[in-house]
Parts: sequence; C-alpha cells; structure tokens
Amino acid sequence: MEAVAKLNNVPSSPRKMRLVADMIRGQEVDIALNILKFESKQGAARLEKLLISAISNWQNKFEDERLEEANLYVKEIKVDSGRMLKRLRPAPQGRAHRIRKRSNHVTLVVASKGGQVTVENENNNNE
Repeated sequence: MEAVAKLNNVPSSPRKMRLVADMIRGQEVDIALNILKFESKQGAARLEKLLISAISNWQNKFEDERLEEANLYVKEIKVDSGRMLKRLRPAPQGRAHRIRKRSNHVTLVVASKGGQVTVENENNNNE
C-alpha cells in the first residue's frame, strides 16, 4: 500500500536537494514532517510540500484506511538531475565561461507499515 508524488524541474542543484532527502529517507511521516519543518536548507520547504502531497495521494488511493493506523513512512525518495540551462558569463581577455544552472526531479514514495507487519508475523508463525 503505497502512494507516489513527483516534483519536476526544481530550480536548485540535485546535490543540494539530496542533502535534505537523505535526512528523511526511511523515516516515519510524522518525524519526516518535523525534520523538514525546522530545517533551514533551501530544499526543505519544497520537500515538505511534496511529502504532504504524497500523504494526500495515499489518502485518496485508500479511502477506507485510517491515516493514524497506517503507520506511513518514506519508503523511497529519489533526486535525479533535471534540465540544465546553459548561460555564458563574460571572462577576461574576450573569453566566456559557461554557467550551468541545474535543476532536479524528486520522486517520493510513501508506504504503509501496517500491511507489511502482519505478513511478517504470519511468516514467523508458519516456521
């Protein structure tokens, strides 16, 4: 039981966004939201909105399930590089240096621990 949310063409470098993404990978949703809320890095606010969107997608997908009993956690978060805007900056002696303005794509998967725990317990009882 999982839901996906995507964020495309975020105008910051993937390297900076991965620093924030690594903090919430594998965390429970409540803890991840608290981490992102009080983090000062620039990608934290966008990832907080994306996580809220993923939770909302999960609620829409599984309307009969309760959010409190689901034990949602961040199953997977990927930060890939997006398109790169190439600009030129004047340099000494008539030269030009290339500026690469990077962007990134973020994919966030939220899953429920509730369904997985019962399957593991059944496997342990059978052995």
